[in-house]
Amino acid sequence: MRILVAEEDASLAEFLHQRLVQEHFAVQVVSDGTEAQRLASEQSYDLVLLDLSRPEKTGALDVLRSIRAKKPDLPVLIVTAASMVEERVRGLDAGADDYIAKPFAFAELAARIRAVLRRGSRPGNAVLAIDDLTVDRVSHAVQRGGHAIELSPKEFALLEFLMRHAGQPVTRSAIVEQVWKLNFDTMTNVVDVYINYLRRKVDTGYDRALIRTVRGVGYQIGGGARAASSVAASSLSPS
Repeated sequence: MRILVAEEDASLAEFLHQRLVQEHFAVQVVSDGTEAQRLASEQSYDLVLLDLSRPEKTGALDVLRSIRAKKPDLPVLIVTAASMVEERVRGLDAGADDYIAKPFAFAELAARIRAVLRRGSRPGNAVLAIDDLTVDRVSHAVQRGGHAIELSPKEFALLEFLMRHAGQPVTRSAIVEQVWKLNFDTMTNVVDVYINYLRRKVDTGYDRALIRTVRGVGYQIGGGARAASSVAASSLSPS
């Protein structure tokens, strides 16, 4: 799941980035709320972590209101140094889903993120499903036909990306960019290797294979062969 972090403190931003990646989130960090506002409106995220500790510098509450106006279903968790209840209430009234006050323990922050993602503000996106395959993006539980499937973190990230675009072909370069967070094509052979890993775990032993190769494009999960061929000429832009 993708998290956008708006944090002005460089050392805290680096700490949050490292720890959230360890929790298997894809993380993008920006240094101010205005940039977070722009990215949140233009790109797809599952949650925004917004530091409101210095509202006089960024107009952070206005940024929060703007994010909420443009993306009403996008969860926003605010970090605040405010000790006054009134300040926290203002943040919640401006549209935040939850808050955490500094100083905080990372374990509590991670728990609050998971809780916000479970609340159901985006119920259609919390669990991805196609045929008898389900992927829980919060707990990382994967099942097919009621049987649990154990995946490595990278295998899960690849499957999640395919599931987010179920029925559509995705290019190898798009997979490299979104799953490996790289911007060049030299690792596209690694994509083929990991697709084979997934096929062994997701498709082997089942009557219907869900993961398909789309010749000249890349890979697709779900959708019939006719649907795949009809869009094979176009590549999917990463989201």
